[in-house]
Amino acid sequence: QVQLVESGGGLVQAGDSLRLSCAASGRTFSPYDMGWFRQAPGKEREFVARINWSRGRTYYADSVKGRFTISRDNAKNTVYLQMNSLKPEDTAIYYCAARDTSWSDFNSWGQGTQVTVSS
Repeated sequence: QVQLVESGGGLVQAGDSLRLSCAASGRTFSPYDMGWFRQAPGKEREFVARINWSRGRTYYADSVKGRFTISRDNAKNTVYLQMNSLKPEDTAIYYCAARDTSWSDFNSWGQGTQVTVSS
């Protein structure tokens, strides 16, 4: 069982930056992908970004491309989400997730961290 713990959320103003972290622990950790998702009040959870754990290839939602950067530290079993030029519409609970293969769903999830961007 993999445990994922997010941190780094908070209340910021539009245009500010935040960095989220997600630390993994548990059984031998070797996911295929790690990802960030978010869920705003009254909306469905949506994909934000993902990174291939071994090769480091990254993928982004169009809404965050150019503003957010996902990265990982394999030695620390940690994935990061650097969020710049934050907008009020980025306000959401951000979740970290992992999946074991390219064809499986993300099946390990963190508890989430709140990000609130004021205008």
